Amino acid sequence: MSRMTPFASPLLLGFDAMEKTLERIAKGNDGYPPYNIERLRSNDVTGAPERLRITLAVAGFSEEELDVTTEENQLVIRGRQTDSNERDYLYRGIAARQFQRTFVLADGMRVEGAELKNGLLSVDLIRPEPQRMVKKINISVSD
Repeated sequence: MSRMTPFASPLLLGFDAMEKTLERIAKGNDGYPPYNIERLRSNDVTGAPERLRITLAVAGFSEEELDVTTEENQLVIRGRQTDSNERDYLYRGIAARQFQRTFVLADGMRVEGAELKNGLLSVDLIRPEPQRMVKKINISVSD
């Protein structure tokens, strides 16, 4: 029995890459580190546009151990902690754990900045207002 996908409709053309991206994201989601996504409304006083903020709980990570990059249409946040041989633990309940969290960005989305404060990494994204495009297609007639 074949599996029906959301993009199997003959009216949805060219969405194969999006379907593969959704499948990859669904498989690679282990829940660490926890995160929030919030909408920050535009501010008429400061002129700041509406934006999205992704906040990850990255307690124990320093700025040098975190990496925020955009790769094509994806925001990739990586954390790599290194074990220090200088410490002699009697009990270790906080592991030095690596992570990679990927968010797929819609066309036109761009990263405004990132800030690390009190163990929370906040990444702000701007979503520009989409422009409505209407294009007339000429019809050729052959004899």
